[in-house]
Order: sequence, then structure tokens, then C-alpha cells
Amino acid sequence: MRVELNYGKGRLPVDLPDDWDVEVIRKRAMPAAVDPAAAVAGALAQPVGAPPLIEAARGRRSACILICDITRPVPNGLVLPPILRQLLEAGLKPENITVLVATGLHRPNEGDELAEVVGDPWVMETVTVANHYARDTAAHVDMGVTPTRGTRVLLDRRLVEADLKIATGLVEPHFMAGYSGGRKVIAPGVAGKATITTFHSARFMEHPKAASCVLDGNPLHEEQLEIVKMLGGALALNTVIDEERRLCFVNFGEVVESHLQAVAFTRDYTVVPVAERFQTILTSAAGYPLDKTYYQTVKGMVGPMDILAEGGDLVVASACSEGMGSAEFVDAQRRLIALGPDGFLEQIMAKSHADIDEWQTEMQLKPMRIGSIHLYTEGLSADDRALTGVATADSVTAALEASVKRSGERRLAVIPEGPYVVPCYQPEAA
Repeated sequence: MRVELNYGKGRLPVDLPDDWDVEVIRKRAMPAAVDPAAAVAGALAQPVGAPPLIEAARGRRSACILICDITRPVPNGLVLPPILRQLLEAGLKPENITVLVATGLHRPNEGDELAEVVGDPWVMETVTVANHYARDTAAHVDMGVTPTRGTRVLLDRRLVEADLKIATGLVEPHFMAGYSGGRKVIAPGVAGKATITTFHSARFMEHPKAASCVLDGNPLHEEQLEIVKMLGGALALNTVIDEERRLCFVNFGEVVESHLQAVAFTRDYTVVPVAERFQTILTSAAGYPLDKTYYQTVKGMVGPMDILAEGGDLVVASACSEGMGSAEFVDAQRRLIALGPDGFLEQIMAKSHADIDEWQTEMQLKPMRIGSIHLYTEGLSADDRALTGVATADSVTAALEASVKRSGERRLAVIPEGPYVVPCYQPEAA
């Protein structure tokens, strides 16, 4: 039997013995939009909990449109031009419109990469396109502190001072915040370093509700909602795509209400009930652009945790074409190797502010507590592989064969799309 995993910009074929009992776990087939451009136009004209965009834009002097960075395959080339055209038709001047890349604490997107993210040269030529820099404190407005948990809120001045605020993004499972998109594009998307490192600290990350597909009781989600209120609200355009990156859902409207509608749509497809736990699981880091770094690969490890049997093996294929990720993440991985999982967690638990990117190392500990992780990649050097803290495999097949031999079970699960699919253990699903 041959299975193909999302890997880099293509697929990684893996041949499995015919006598293995393989369960391939995918999303239910999504209904792709027949006319994506018409779907976007319809969403802008029939919003959720807000007036149509052209009405909302009349009388406004400035606008800031947030877009996700290179790590999210948002169809910006499809959605940005109609948004901008309506803003211009409503009377806004091009020089008063900013498209702001919501980088969080990720690196900026520049040059050809920025053009790829924006997806349309007319947009690049017509309005200002810029990156958010979370470490530049002076570029942010101090909004005060959240009422429930006291997080200091710093937001990019270009968003705060804009008359019209629009967040765009992809709504998909997110291993900390429940789902991406909507309020998450605002914070951490264009939040300052002090804000991001607070609600990415261990007191948030170790909360049992800070998990994939969980919104109720999720401390990150609750904090994000409070930040939206402090901002005075915003509009949002939300998209959902399928495994082939085709547009399957789009809506527009008030940021919270429209996001929840998009979540309701995607939940029906991405959360997959599974009746058993497996000793052997093969998954991916979702392919390009998510699997460009080992930092993002951790999402592929966390996604299948609920169906990984105690002591089982999780084999993850990720291209890691850009290597490990940030220098701060590499430092966190070094501390993980030096201190061990328990020592690393003990060190970070008392911090009010996390060190940059150490939260991804912390999330890696979660599947490590259940079983063994095995990484197949062609993008990491020998030195980098030693910093992953997991086993590395020369081939996917060899790792799977070793797992089957260890467990004595020829039954295994394969999740080709990685963290974009969230298997949920439900014995009654049998």
C-alpha cells in the first residue's frame, strides 16, 4: 500500500507492506467553492454581525488590513484585491491604507517572500505593505492590562490608530489557541513582545484547555477576546481551505462572531473521531509553508496526541527546508537537551514572561510524555538533529518497521495532512 504525506512543496510517497492494517485519517471532503472570487464578493456584501464592507468604509480616513505571515497558506491573492477595491471605492486614499503582516514574534517576510505572501502585484504597488515588529516597543500603543489575568497589552500603532481595522486569515486547528484566525491575527499577530511572552508563558501553556480545537475555557482564547474588546473591535475576513488548498469557506463580519461561524464550519471537517489509540502513527507537518522549520514541525507532533497509545511511536515527516527556526528556539532546544524534559519544565514554570519561542519546546514535551517521537527530514544538519530532542530516522519506512517490530502490532494510523487534521479518541466511534 502506498500513502503520500504532505511534505515540502510536494508529497512524500511511503510504501507500506500489504499485510499491515493501515487506517488513513483525513478530513471529510470539503465542498470547494465553484467560483472563489464570487464567494469572496458575496462574503463582503453579506457580512456577519456588521454592515457590508463598502458601507463600513465610507467616511473612514484610514484602514489597516492584517494578513498572516508566510507560515499560513492564506489565499491573500484572492481576498486582498476585492477588499482594497471596495475601500478605494468608498473614498479611502491608497496612501492611507496599510496591509500589515501579522508576524507575531516570527521573522519579517521580505522581498520575493513578501510578494508571495501578498499574492498580488497590484496590491504591492497600490498601498503600503509592511511587517509588524513585536520587539520594537515604541511602535506599539500600551492599551493597559486585560481585566481577568492582567496581561499588559501592547498593539501595533498602525492598527490601533486606523479608522477601519480588518483582520484576514485562515481558520484551522491551532495547538495552543484552539483555532487560528480572527482574534489571533490581532494578538499575538500584531502584539508587542511583552504581551506575547506573557500569554505564551507556562501558566497559560500548561493549562489543559490550551489545546487544539478547544475554545471554551482556553485561557489564550479568553485573553484574545479581551484584547479585541480593549481595541474597540474589528472586522475580519475568514477563510477555510482543503488539503488541495482550494477555498471551501469564506465569510466577513464582526471579528468574533464571524470567526466563530468559520470555526463551526471547519470543526465539522477537521475534528475526526477515532475509535482506538495506536502504537504506531505516521504523520506530517502539513507540508509547505508550515514545515519550513523544525519550530513549526512541533505542531505535527502535538496534533495526533489523543490517539497515540502510551509508549507508542509517532513518526513525523517534515522538510525543515529553513532549518531549526529562530536563534531563541535553538537556545530553548539546547536547554531541553541539557536539562531534560522535567528540568526544562521546572525551569520555565515560575516565569511571568516566557523567553521568546521557548513555548514551542514546551509544547514538544506534551507528546514526549506519551510516547517516542521519530523525525524524518532532509533539511537538518547532524548538529541540528541533535538539538531536536527526538529520534531521527534515515527513512520513514525503517522507522515504521522498527515500531511495528517493537509493539508486535501491524495496525497503524497515517495522517497525511498533519496538524490540519485533529484525530479525537472516541471509543464509541467504532
